[in-house]
Amino acid sequence: MKICQLCAVDFTLKNFLLPLIDGMRSRGWHVVAVCSDGPFVSDLRQRGYEIDTIPIARSMNPAKAIYSIFALIKYFKRERFDIVHAHTPVAALIGRVAAKLAGVPLVIYTAHGFYFHDNMAWWKYKIFVFLEKCGGFFTDLLFTQSAEDAESAVSENILPKSQVMVIGNGVDVECFDPEKVGSGEKIRTELGIPQEGFVVGFIGRQVREKGLVEFLEAAAGLADRFPQLWVLLVGERLASDHARGLDKELAVARNIFGARLVSTGLREDIPQVISAMDLFCLPSWREGMPRSIIEAMMLAKPVLATDIRGSREEVVAEETGLIVAPQSLEALAGAMERFLLNPEWGARLGQGGRKRALKIYDERRVVAMQIDRIDQEMLGLESR
Repeated sequence: MKICQLCAVDFTLKNFLLPLIDGMRSRGWHVVAVCSDGPFVSDLRQRGYEIDTIPIARSMNPAKAIYSIFALIKYFKRERFDIVHAHTPVAALIGRVAAKLAGVPLVIYTAHGFYFHDNMAWWKYKIFVFLEKCGGFFTDLLFTQSAEDAESAVSENILPKSQVMVIGNGVDVECFDPEKVGSGEKIRTELGIPQEGFVVGFIGRQVREKGLVEFLEAAAGLADRFPQLWVLLVGERLASDHARGLDKELAVARNIFGARLVSTGLREDIPQVISAMDLFCLPSWREGMPRSIIEAMMLAKPVLATDIRGSREEVVAEETGLIVAPQSLEALAGAMERFLLNPEWGARLGQGGRKRALKIYDERRVVAMQIDRIDQEMLGLESR
């Protein structure tokens, strides 16, 4: 089979889609990745991945969207894919429309997290549900990482239950083995963090919807009373991000923490960086099924997250970490303080998280589920 894995930017391809592509290629399938050109494309091609670059809109600017649709229709007709598998909301909507109009036999969409969420204004919620319904007309199969997203897809009449499958999320168990990764002492030394410091870490895009404003303010409120508190930020605001950055808030936090706030930018050695943390925090306003939480759990780190889709499926309160209300500075600060006051308790929660992650979040199982279902769908098409 010839399969197109479609996403908007090469960051998504590099960080989220390679295990699935590898799994499909191991079956002997011909997989071509398609995204806008970017800084990671050259390296991925050198690693043996087949990538075609087409400018794909990341906003619903009608002119840009129409241009992308026609470019993709032309491309899909020329390449004659058996399957187009689309990822990320805007690229997936554009890509599914183009794939169906080009006559692609099977069109799949993986919802890594619907854009509509519980904390959104009702009218915005309705608009984004409507857009997903429109996309549903051009979709044969929907994979969701979150079970709640699957339920919403059915209840909001985006697609019938027979066309929706929960796949969950996972990580490479070998890469996130604490015994192989080590204790984090080396990374702490590299970053100038003392071994006796208590490190609260964050990994992700540095934008407001990740809850970073509340994260920085909550930590800053504890800085004077807990001189052992260090903040470790991994990631950056991507050039392709439309969400507002937080340069002002970062500057205020740096004034408070000084050297105790460490911002690394993008890193390749995520397992090692997580090993340097005592607490992983992801206070997002919305997520799909965040991989960073799973990575932290695999490395036996307790997790502090918000009560949103995906995150609350991964974290079991008081067993693997804590869950607090989104956008609540007081709740976030109070939870951080609990971990600072009782690090041994936090370490026990981390061990509970690792047990849960090993049981549920092995990416080999997630990839196999998708490939098996795709096999079934293609057999069904051939028998008709």
